[in-house]
Amino acid sequence: MTGNKSMKVQVLGVKIDDISMPEALMVVEKWVWSPGKHYIVTPNPEMIVAAQKDEIFKEVLNSADLSIPDGVGLKLSGKVKNTFAGVDFMEQLVKAATEKGFTTSFLGGREGVAEKCAERLKKKYPGLKVVFAESGGEVDKDGNMRIGDNSLPPCDLLFVAFGHQKQEKWIAKNLNKIPAHVIMGVGGSFDYLSGKVLRPPKVLRSLGLEWLFRLILEPWRIKRQVSLIKYLWFLASG
Repeated sequence: MTGNKSMKVQVLGVKIDDISMPEALMVVEKWVWSPGKHYIVTPNPEMIVAAQKDEIFKEVLNSADLSIPDGVGLKLSGKVKNTFAGVDFMEQLVKAATEKGFTTSFLGGREGVAEKCAERLKKKYPGLKVVFAESGGEVDKDGNMRIGDNSLPPCDLLFVAFGHQKQEKWIAKNLNKIPAHVIMGVGGSFDYLSGKVLRPPKVLRSLGLEWLFRLILEPWRIKRQVSLIKYLWFLASG
């Protein structure tokens, strides 16, 4: 793997690439055309908090070839200037794949969501080459797949949605066996791109209030929002 060490900063011990989306797209396109395998992670404040008590997860994040600065909360560290959402980056990769003729695969999500995501993206980007779209097996907290073998067909870009920590650990454990040039952990992006979950208006996203919008729609997320408070506490304590 070839990292981007010159662009990386650290936020609470987690390496982040302070990079713009156009720059990140150029990096990934170069990888697709070149030999080797690379994986992408999308650290946000919630993931950074999780990494504080999970050293294996932190190591997996820090070993990634590209760490997308996902979430305006990263700017509060004073170390990150560029931020953009992982779901937006995923869609731009899909758009680039359509234009360049790259093949794509979608693995994970709840039952039927990967297929719906691929279907909607193919309608939005006619000509998109999808070779695989399935929810896959069940993955535990250590990144082990507990159901099924899920042999994957070769592709250029593989998007994996098992939820943060699980998906990153699964990718790291199986990197040598995954027949893809670039693998990206995308969390709940399939839900958004399939239309299953509504995204907040752009104005709220630009103000960093996506968390509030999601909390209103999904009150059960309150426990996850506690991570934001912990993140701010860690920053202040550091």
